[in-house]
Amino acid sequence: MEMDDSRTLLTSFILVGFTADPFLRMVLFVLFLVSYTLSLTGNIGLVALIYLDSQLHTPMYFFVGNLSFLDVWYSSVYTPQIVSDCVSKNNIISLAGCAAQLFFSCGLVYSECFLLVAMAYDHFVAICNPLVYATAMPRNLCIQLVVGSYVAGFANAIIHTGNIFRLRFCGNSVINHFFCDVPPLMEVACDSTEVYEIIVATIVGCTMTATTVLILDLYTRIVAVIMRIRSSTGRSKAFSTCSTHLVSVSLFYGSILLMYSRPSSMHMPAWDKLKALFYTVFNPLVNPLIYSLRNKDVKAAFKNVLKRLITTK
Repeated sequence: MEMDDSRTLLTSFILVGFTADPFLRMVLFVLFLVSYTLSLTGNIGLVALIYLDSQLHTPMYFFVGNLSFLDVWYSSVYTPQIVSDCVSKNNIISLAGCAAQLFFSCGLVYSECFLLVAMAYDHFVAICNPLVYATAMPRNLCIQLVVGSYVAGFANAIIHTGNIFRLRFCGNSVINHFFCDVPPLMEVACDSTEVYEIIVATIVGCTMTATTVLILDLYTRIVAVIMRIRSSTGRSKAFSTCSTHLVSVSLFYGSILLMYSRPSSMHMPAWDKLKALFYTVFNPLVNPLIYSLRNKDVKAAFKNVLKRLITTK
């Protein structure tokens, strides 16, 4: 502990979690453990399948594989902590651990924003310029788009983390949340958070607006092209190709916008925890289902890989 202006500066926080009821904590422990196991299995399995089957070595599945990899990393930032807190009596996290959790969570959230834009661009090229798709989306460009997504994402994370941890935390060490997030951290800061609130609103607003506008613009062009397709089968196939990505975009952007696009005066801990579950636990679990259950290519690839494994034995 350090002393400043006769106030004790905190070096750790206590995470409240969801409930103090032992039975409910055990139920939540099982639910979160099962969901994390399924999320890891689904996302790692999809990455492995895309790597092993040559039919999936296309730009579209390259991005899907990277989205699954990001979701593995993303869910691992939160869920182990959530599972541990369900059975731990002292849900203590150090100041450094809190900063690291916030940094990686922000970095991965923003990275996924930009990656979803890259995937929308890939769909645009595939549907609007199918004859030049292979040359318009070379592997080098795909890699650059993915790397660019991470660079932009973690650049935003540096700004967020640097600004929030310039604040002093003293007195109340209890964070009424299940992880270190921006709104609950501002609640326990003993400095004025007005400047940081403006920074948060500006960064989140600009990033969400820019990426949303780009995705909407690309899909407006895609829909215009699809409507000109004479074959109903062709239109159905094109819409089916886009539908999985649109569902993923809607779930991700919807939960993020609900969580952060509001003033701190509307901070409601119980409701914030419920909404936060959607992008910390639910989205990484649902994404592999979205991109596999109704996808004929993935199903065919799974059968081919399974047949090869059985034949090898």
